Amino acid sequence: MKTHVTLAFSRSLALLVGIITLLSEVARRRQQMLDPAAVLLWIDDILLAAFLLYGAWRVARDYQRGRPVLAAAWGFMCGMAFYSFFEQLQHLAAPDPSDAAPLWVVVVKGVALVLGILGMVAALRASAEPGRVAAADY
Repeated sequence: MKTHVTLAFSRSLALLVGIITLLSEVARRRQQMLDPAAVLLWIDDILLAAFLLYGAWRVARDYQRGRPVLAAAWGFMCGMAFYSFFEQLQHLAAPDPSDAAPLWVVVVKGVALVLGILGMVAALRASAEPGRVAAADY
């Protein structure tokens, strides 16, 4: 039962973070979306959101095969969030594309990094625990 709770937490968090990341990045970079030169500025967050949503979907369909995909998605997110947080922290004086206060953006990215770590730990911990949870339990 503990595996179910741990993996359900990781999956739910992946859905939440994936959707919020997708929506917030589109809102943040809306003026750059049609500029081909700016694709690399926003496509990474779209890929991150897609990977988290795919991992959550895979866990719901097949616990055993979906679990490593979800853990990998969280690892991908942690790597990206780590870089993004510290890069933003170094450039607090620079304006953000969203026109939000740079300090607010750093706080949001710091929270995202913590959530990514929590999601990854939960997915990995679930994989270390015995038992199998059927997809129907979700």
